[in-house]
Amino acid sequence: MNTMTIPAGIAGLEEEMIELRRRIHAHPELAYEEFATGDLVAEKLTEWGYTVHRGLGRTGVVGQLKVGNGNRRLGLRADMDALPIHEKTGLPYASKLAGKMHACGHDGHTAILLAAAKHLAQTKSFDGTLNVIFQPAEEGQAGARKMLEDGLFETFPCDAVFALHNMPGFPTGKLGFMPGSFMASSDTVIVTVTGRGGHGAVPHKAIDPVVVCAQIVLALQTIVSRGVAPLDMAIVTVGAIHAGDAPNVIPESAEMRLSVRALRPEVRDFLQQRITEVVHAQAAVYGARAEVDYQRRYPVLVNDVAMTGFAKQVAVDWLGEDGLIPDMQPLTGSEDFAFLLERCAGSYLIIGNGDGEGGCMVHNPGYDFNDDILATGAAYWVRLAEAFLV
Repeated sequence: MNTMTIPAGIAGLEEEMIELRRRIHAHPELAYEEFATGDLVAEKLTEWGYTVHRGLGRTGVVGQLKVGNGNRRLGLRADMDALPIHEKTGLPYASKLAGKMHACGHDGHTAILLAAAKHLAQTKSFDGTLNVIFQPAEEGQAGARKMLEDGLFETFPCDAVFALHNMPGFPTGKLGFMPGSFMASSDTVIVTVTGRGGHGAVPHKAIDPVVVCAQIVLALQTIVSRGVAPLDMAIVTVGAIHAGDAPNVIPESAEMRLSVRALRPEVRDFLQQRITEVVHAQAAVYGARAEVDYQRRYPVLVNDVAMTGFAKQVAVDWLGEDGLIPDMQPLTGSEDFAFLLERCAGSYLIIGNGDGEGGCMVHNPGYDFNDDILATGAAYWVRLAEAFLV
């Protein structure tokens, strides 16, 4: 990133925000445990003149700043939680808590939004209401949904809401936008197959749930290959099968755990219907019973077309086309910002974390957020806020 494109006010905050990001990194907190992180965020926002609200989504923090007489209301969201991963970076600011790590860059997202919040509070270069939303529990615990259930948009109405995520594998500081379905839904399915236990030497007197599970795994593959249109994305992954303890004992039951993803809501619904049907039918063929616990977790993240176009234009006006990730494609990961987008127009964008050799993907014990993109991310939020709140 050409430093000439970074406003002086943001550049002046860079060292402070690097220190803050690394402080958060060294003290990671898991979902709904973000007490110290929330304290830090609330302290900073209060110091800068925001009205601070705590408790939405248990540990969420929202800061509100009203400037002028404008009626427009903007939400900017950052996630705060860490992952249950043991860090192996060896960095001087590595996690001080064994088994907990900021392995997805939420420390960086929080620092980016704080930098933008501070700059906007200092300059007051907008007209309207700014809501900065610091969300807990993005990593599989649906903190966004919990904040909504607790009245996020009733307490802090927004005309549009935006969020960003760093992404290794893309050039440092470049921004990626895509209207429509951008990130996949993510559902978990727990299948329990009950047969009849017995001795491994007399299998004909038992109903082997392991064999049933094997047939289910094979049958599930045809749901995508023969049931979903080739141009639609769908994933059915059997990540775990648990059954038995001894080689000569046929167990009474077995458990399968599936991850299911789609990029269209109707495909998501189809997968649920067909997986349930296939599991029950395959179990019945072998005289076994099956129970299906289908857990619909994160919906498809659908970016509003108009708001994505607006967000992209803000980036183009600032950085030109060279500042964008070209030909952005949908991502098969999931993100609970999707819940906010079901309730409010907005967009979710990507900022490149670096694509050089030795780079590490998120959710890896060797990952680290790239501090070189802090200023770019913060400056983008500032420009977006100034462009929206006019």
